[in-house]
Amino acid sequence: MNPWVMAGVLVGLVGLFVWSARRRWALLRLGAPTWESRVDRIPERLATLWTFGLYQKKMRYYFWAGIGHQLIFLGFVVLLLRTLVLWGRGFDPSFNLWILAPDGGLGGFYAFLKDVFATLVLIGTSIFVYYRVIRPQRRMALGLEGLLILGIIATMMIADLIYDGAITVLNHRYAELCAAGAASSSCDTAAAMIAPLGAAEGPLTWHLYPEPASGVFASLLAGARLDTLIGLGQLGFWTHAILVLVFLNILPYSKHFHIITALPNIFLSDLQRPGRLRPLAKDTEELMGLVEKASESEDMGAARIGYARIGHFTWKDMLDFYTCTECGRCSDNCPATLTGKKLSPKHYTLDLRDHLYSLQEKVAKATDVGAPGESAEAQAAELTAAAADGSQQPDEVKPGGGGVAAQRDLVPDIIDPDVLWACTTCRACEEQCPVNITYVDKIVQMRRNLVVIRGEFPAELNKPFEGMEVNGNPWNLSRMDRANWAEGLGVRMAAEHPTAEVLFWVGCAASYDDRAKKIARATAQLLTAAGVDYAILGEEETCTGDPARRAGNEYLFSMLAETNVATLSGYREQGGVKRIVTTCPHCFNTLKNEYTDFGIELEVINHTDFLLGLVAEKKLEPTRPVKARVAYHDSCYLGRYNGIYDSPREILRQIQGVELVEVDGWNRSKGLCCGAGGAQMFMEEQNNDRVNVKRTKQLLETGAETIASACPFCMTMLTDGLKAESKEDVVKNLDVVELLAQACELTVPSQSAAE
Repeated sequence: MNPWVMAGVLVGLVGLFVWSARRRWALLRLGAPTWESRVDRIPERLATLWTFGLYQKKMRYYFWAGIGHQLIFLGFVVLLLRTLVLWGRGFDPSFNLWILAPDGGLGGFYAFLKDVFATLVLIGTSIFVYYRVIRPQRRMALGLEGLLILGIIATMMIADLIYDGAITVLNHRYAELCAAGAASSSCDTAAAMIAPLGAAEGPLTWHLYPEPASGVFASLLAGARLDTLIGLGQLGFWTHAILVLVFLNILPYSKHFHIITALPNIFLSDLQRPGRLRPLAKDTEELMGLVEKASESEDMGAARIGYARIGHFTWKDMLDFYTCTECGRCSDNCPATLTGKKLSPKHYTLDLRDHLYSLQEKVAKATDVGAPGESAEAQAAELTAAAADGSQQPDEVKPGGGGVAAQRDLVPDIIDPDVLWACTTCRACEEQCPVNITYVDKIVQMRRNLVVIRGEFPAELNKPFEGMEVNGNPWNLSRMDRANWAEGLGVRMAAEHPTAEVLFWVGCAASYDDRAKKIARATAQLLTAAGVDYAILGEEETCTGDPARRAGNEYLFSMLAETNVATLSGYREQGGVKRIVTTCPHCFNTLKNEYTDFGIELEVINHTDFLLGLVAEKKLEPTRPVKARVAYHDSCYLGRYNGIYDSPREILRQIQGVELVEVDGWNRSKGLCCGAGGAQMFMEEQNNDRVNVKRTKQLLETGAETIASACPFCMTMLTDGLKAESKEDVVKNLDVVELLAQACELTVPSQSAAE
């Protein structure tokens, strides 16, 4: 081994990596600060790191790909020590990291682990080669880069096994091969190569322990000549020692950058409730001030109201871009992608990443050629501030004499607006991402800028926006008709019963949509039958603002939220509104997770949770059989947003005669969206392949006689899906509470209930 060569390799290639890493670090610093600290709540972060980073829970959602990745990951962890040992042997041939001598118990155990995991890594790479060459997956990026990386990984493992096999043979045959007549230089080299090994014991035969894999290569090389063994040993040694560093230098310029960034990205994950979008300002008045200030500027796009430019994204957003593995799991589960819309969460992220990378040279120049005595980090911080607040000219930021085009509007040049408006905000992408990248928050931030600053949004949203602003509902129906659904049920208004224990938050759909009104009536009947002390707001209730907020109209959402908070606070002061029950998951999510930003903490309970509790307490007894094969559809805002999967199913199980069936592979956290979220309920789809029809077909494939849901928006979308498939007269579409009401003999089932 040559210490000068090893020193040159280490200094040169490690130095090159540090240079690349420093450039990527400077680029990352273009990002704005995060809203909250990402180094707080350390125990939770460590638990998140274990679950998703080390245990790799999400990787096994795609089982064999997950197994392959886990094998490679664990192999790299185990073989890290081996790499350090080899680098050390470049300087001291006998180096064994002080504790891994082969004649010691720990050294033998590690040699065994090394061989086992090197073999497992080869199995893992074979799995990925299979998925790239033999059975290519559409979701994956199938370029040569992936095969190159797999080739490097496999070559490192094989090189290491060849090296061990060769020096094992040399160790056993050294006396024989270096007998009289052998070249002294070759024998000196052989002696150096076997220096880390103990004295050879027993014949040269294969043993399971301690080196089962390299033992195979030793058996194959048992009869080789001295020069051959030395050549193969040296080749294996230098191939492994150098390829590790070559591999390291490829990472910052490839999708495999996640090997470095994934664990930090997971540790720094957003620990807030997934159902919460952060407000743009503390209240409507402050937001108005920000918008007014931006409108007075020569460059409105410079204001960080939503995301218009790459400098508006946070540094953690940019770390997300770095960390994307291009596995395509997000797009493979995205309802927009699956139905041919322009949105692909993977390509949305990659387009933003590529735009960020396109700034690399200018950022590097700006941070490397700075003011005398000013550190690159300080210059990068100056660059970040300028990019975020728009204090420089629109086209460039000039810290220390450099320049960077960080102020280019992303829409439409980088991101097509149709990409943003195709999102249903269902979070299927985030649920599937193995490295905890977020998508919905970024898309909504970009929508916010389009709506609030540029006034650009689909024309179909004009009516819902106007309706929510004027009459407190997206259909723009009279506020005075909001409680008409309750006629004849004896439901009291909060105005006449302000101290009611429970407030039934009906929501816009169940208040105005004729089909959804039946859900509200069934819920009210069940609450009354169970003796619950409840009331409704009636005309005082207004839209929670969910459609406005998800569509990017933060100004309208803020006004609606403040109105509702004032109403709820007023009744609280009178001793009421101790708990809120909702039938709409969108209302549930907004009241529970987002109204806290407007100064009120509410105990909000979804109707399925609340009613299941009443069944458990025997206040409701579903004694009447309802014979039906039922497929349950998971609402995104109930399931992926708030983790409620079991309560609706448990209610169905409590009903005699119900046979509960699931959509194979597309249920619970993997359930396909109905297509209504993110204000899609009020927009036309971009093509004829409709999300609700695709979901309906999945549900029909179960052979269900009844489709059950727990969301009025889902109800509407699935009803339309049944009509599109001409199944509305054959398959019923009911809310879970309607089935429970039938079982409690509170309503008489009829075919019209499915219309």
